[in-house]
Amino acid sequence: MNRLGKETSPYLQQHAHNPVDWFPWGEEAFEKAKREDKPILVSIGYSTCHWCHVMERESFENEDIAAVMNENFVNIKIDREERPDIDAIYMEAVQIMTGSGGWPLNCFLLPDGRPFYGGTYFSSQSMHNRPSWEQVLQNLSQAYKNRKSEVEEQAQNLTNYVKDADDKLLNNNLDGSSEEKSFDNKFIKNIFESIQERFDREEGGIGSTPKFPSTMSLKYCLDYHFFTKNQSALEQVILSLDKMIQGGIYDQIGGGFSRYATDRAWLIPHFEKMLYDNALLVSLLSDAYKLTKKTLYKETIEETLTFVQREMLSTEGGFYAAQDADSEGVEGKYYVWKKAEVETILGKDADLFCQFYDVSEDGNWEAVNILQRKKSFEEFAKAKKIELEDFKSKMSACRNKLFLVRDKRIKPGLDDKILLNWNALMTTAFVKAYTALDDENYLNIAKQNVKFLFDKLEGDNFFYHTYKDGKRQYAAFLDDYALLIEALLTLFEVTQNTDYLEKSGKLMAFVIKNFYDETSKLFFFTSAEQTDIIIRKKDLYDNALPSGNSTMVHNLQQLGILLGNEKYKEMAFEMLRQVQSSIEKYPTSFAKWANAMLFMVHPLREIAIIGKKSKVIAKAISNHYLPNRVIMATDTENQTYPLLEGKTVGNETLIFVCQNYACQLPLRSVDEMMRIINAS
Repeated sequence: MNRLGKETSPYLQQHAHNPVDWFPWGEEAFEKAKREDKPILVSIGYSTCHWCHVMERESFENEDIAAVMNENFVNIKIDREERPDIDAIYMEAVQIMTGSGGWPLNCFLLPDGRPFYGGTYFSSQSMHNRPSWEQVLQNLSQAYKNRKSEVEEQAQNLTNYVKDADDKLLNNNLDGSSEEKSFDNKFIKNIFESIQERFDREEGGIGSTPKFPSTMSLKYCLDYHFFTKNQSALEQVILSLDKMIQGGIYDQIGGGFSRYATDRAWLIPHFEKMLYDNALLVSLLSDAYKLTKKTLYKETIEETLTFVQREMLSTEGGFYAAQDADSEGVEGKYYVWKKAEVETILGKDADLFCQFYDVSEDGNWEAVNILQRKKSFEEFAKAKKIELEDFKSKMSACRNKLFLVRDKRIKPGLDDKILLNWNALMTTAFVKAYTALDDENYLNIAKQNVKFLFDKLEGDNFFYHTYKDGKRQYAAFLDDYALLIEALLTLFEVTQNTDYLEKSGKLMAFVIKNFYDETSKLFFFTSAEQTDIIIRKKDLYDNALPSGNSTMVHNLQQLGILLGNEKYKEMAFEMLRQVQSSIEKYPTSFAKWANAMLFMVHPLREIAIIGKKSKVIAKAISNHYLPNRVIMATDTENQTYPLLEGKTVGNETLIFVCQNYACQLPLRSVDEMMRIINAS
């Protein structure tokens, strides 16, 4: 066993028995590299990464290749989910060198941490005019020994490029423009039209293969429809969600979504299930359900959260990170079916089930079947002249039988580390599901998770990023704090427990003190106290996860109103202004930023509810789809918070709606309030 045996990360533990002399990231590895004058190999991946497993089997478990690595390099293994700050630096370096990135990420460094070469997956065999992994190792070792000045020059140039990347983006060099534009209806229309150009109008989704859920872009479209009544925006959200839910990317038996589909029609997933994808999709589905009342969305929320509670929730109240794509070394084996197996389990119901879920003798993927619905329940039942509820009940019973059989199979690996940012996203998802479906259990789980995060991950002076087996590690990053603040504000809205609001305010003050950059008017990804990386980068792009900076814009917009802090509102405005040109030109990479831009054009409605029924009315408002809102409720007069200040009532409960510092006459019912808002 190498040094990784003492680590808690499931990914690092997977490599603990490799013959490679792996080090975790830390002083010991860098001191050895400097003492022995050896280059460093940093190999980055995560526990549910398919090609990470392949490279391990081919190369890192190979005694001869490991000997070359050990003799010529100091080898460091990193779990990208534990150290996204390190991953971001060296991923950018590899993207600059090669034009693409991904995992496994293999980057070669000087002993001081500056990168000079890298790539992603390297085969153990040379093919297609590409060298084998061993040849790459030998070539780089010789270059370091014999042409060190060239290697050092390459490292310095590459490091400078990485350092300058944020500045180039903030100077609007992505599109060659430095023109400042207005935040107006034309601007948000341009954003929508740019997203619209990438719609798949037949299969749903945005972009081509591989096809990701693109939840933040779809959220922009949903909100854009709310404000503009643009039907195309709503139709694309509905088409995309329907196709995903009916496709193989959705686990038709056990609930929950895989990370992405490898085909246009959402049939063939990359089978790993990530906590954050399911959180983002549940949040989007909750909003879509409020607007459309589609039964399909309600059922999918319930099935997905059942999966999360069953398989991703620890006994302590934290959510696990991910499930692997592979079981028994085969991708997707846990999830797929042979027709004969289905027939044996379901008997006389098998024929109908196989017709509906696209199960055939030949299979629809590699001679096996990934379950999918080519038609909706309604369409299929109508075509077969079956009563809808009878058909759905029969299919539910069939799925339960298959689930019991599948549950006895060897399950995919579970990455059971608990990450602060991903947990905060799931807390928000449970709260949003509660507001959509009125299931009190969802709210209780959200409260339980936030208590867990404060109990287990809050230190004396800062939060930690990860927790496993009773051990917390690594100072939290910007998106940890940003998404935790977001979760607290979401909980505050539905509970009106000001403890959540006060905690979010304290965290905001901490983040501004430790992460804010006065020069760029944006936040660094790492705290000023962190010193073990060569560059402090800024997290700007909304990729699979929302960026810490875009999330902070939303938090500042809300807390500026709730706490009456004009500075926060100004900070949000300045942050948007820094990246406005890039938001307009590349909205799918800045989708949560774009959503915050909507709230500059359609400012947040400030809703104050005063009276004995205030909490009940606040909950009723949260059941409606109203994206640009902040809510405060109090049973009696309360001068503590600006939104409640100066508002008095008699024996009745009144609703005060303000926007842009102008308040309407007080209202007496939620229906009356929504009629006025929808008519405006």
